[in-house]
Amino acid sequence: MDHHSARAHDGDEDDEDDAGVFPSTLYAALRTMNIYSYHLPTTGAVSFGDFCVDSTDDAVYAAHIAGATQARANLRAVLKESKRTTDSEKDYLRLIKVLDDYLPQLYGIISCVSSGSIALRVEPVFSWRTTLSSQLLNTSPRVPLPSLHADLASSLLVYGMALSNFARLTVTSLGNYEHEPAISDVERRAKDEKLNFAVSLLCRASGVFTHLSDATLCAWDHAGAPGPRPPDWTSELCTALGKMALADAQSLAIRKLLSRSAYESSVTPGPPLPKSHPSTALLAKLHLECVSLYTSARSLAVTPGKVRSTPNAAGESGVGASGEVVGDLKRHLADEAAFHAALAHKWLGVDAGESGTASKGGEAVGFLAWAKRELEVLAGSFKGPRLRKEKPGGDSTKGRKVRALQELECVGLFLEHYKKMNDSLTFQPVPKQSDLQAVIPTGRLAVSPKPYIPPPAAFSPNLSNTSRSLADAVKYSLKLEGDVQHTRDTGSDSENETATGLSKARTYAGAGSYF
Repeated sequence: MDHHSARAHDGDEDDEDDAGVFPSTLYAALRTMNIYSYHLPTTGAVSFGDFCVDSTDDAVYAAHIAGATQARANLRAVLKESKRTTDSEKDYLRLIKVLDDYLPQLYGIISCVSSGSIALRVEPVFSWRTTLSSQLLNTSPRVPLPSLHADLASSLLVYGMALSNFARLTVTSLGNYEHEPAISDVERRAKDEKLNFAVSLLCRASGVFTHLSDATLCAWDHAGAPGPRPPDWTSELCTALGKMALADAQSLAIRKLLSRSAYESSVTPGPPLPKSHPSTALLAKLHLECVSLYTSARSLAVTPGKVRSTPNAAGESGVGASGEVVGDLKRHLADEAAFHAALAHKWLGVDAGESGTASKGGEAVGFLAWAKRELEVLAGSFKGPRLRKEKPGGDSTKGRKVRALQELECVGLFLEHYKKMNDSLTFQPVPKQSDLQAVIPTGRLAVSPKPYIPPPAAFSPNLSNTSRSLADAVKYSLKLEGDVQHTRDTGSDSENETATGLSKARTYAGAGSYF
């Protein structure tokens, strides 16, 4: 069952309410609805000491095993705390830092188990709640996941979610700054930089999700963990999340590109465009790439549909699991693809209208009329399957609706102007939608995912050998110092030479320290 209920449009009352506060207050508050808000999972308590056995003679890893247990306990505590706090109060930066502490410990455990330095008494089983799987009872069951790689995959999934939610929170804090009449160039540039920071967070999230799909889940498969898994831990969905994060980053990059001209455009909407306005052809291509990413992501998100089909797939992959991705994620991807398609058609129409070429008068009207129809559907002007209402307290659908209303007003102004021009001056036929489709260019990507590079293991057999070499060097240094003291006592002629040599040998930073 999806998290949000669907029902038919029951009148124009909501449209009037939205129009009353549009576009200043409500639109500003819901500006970030284009970034998906993840519900973070929680996990059960685990002690690595219950199943990890230090196989070395001098118990080199005993303290590291205890340290990994503590780091994971910190992660569990932060996730539980996050579940109890409101969205505006969630500390995603703290969660990211806790994950940065835990992941090297977990990589260290995996490395030592692979080399035989740490043995496993039994196969470890970690429990994580599913938050991306649609549940028959509308609950988030805790699913037992065998293998160390399962915990690594789950931790990286949370890492990507936290980065994306942190970006969303960052953008929320900016408000509708580009439309503020009193904002100075210095203030606008400062907020542009914060928007850039949010873009970088989403690019990092995309890299994490992609690494999870391409590397970590493959390692989990090779570890031989049997049975199907819920959609949360399938390569199809993780790849979809990577594409969605990249599309979200591209969407923010478009907003930054428009920030300078946004205020001028809002004061005098419609043609002519202000001189500070970026290339309309470029904007169309950027939106088209967003359409491609969101559409591809949705296609992948619906793929896990039947998990790894077995007679008891639902029971094996989690209590009540249907094997499908939550409906609000699929709707989000569909709505974002539709919204960016409408904006791409809008800018293609404006580009044709502003080209100054008489032969493109009909094309400008055609694209803008197409965009108007799409935005009317998104805004809820027509009855149809997309006209849903969320349960009380839900902002996503209302945010998309208000956003579409604002764009619909802008498109109407452009369409009215270019239609009047075409009807009175250029007299060009308006192409059919199929003909317009044929001249749509390919999209252009303005951002790129930041590849996730796993952190060095906090400990491993190789690091252990290095540590022993450093320890032996310290012992030798102490022995040499004792020999020097003995030389002083006997009055040897080589005292000065030996003392000078030792001084030079120990003048590097951190000499004698254990790393």
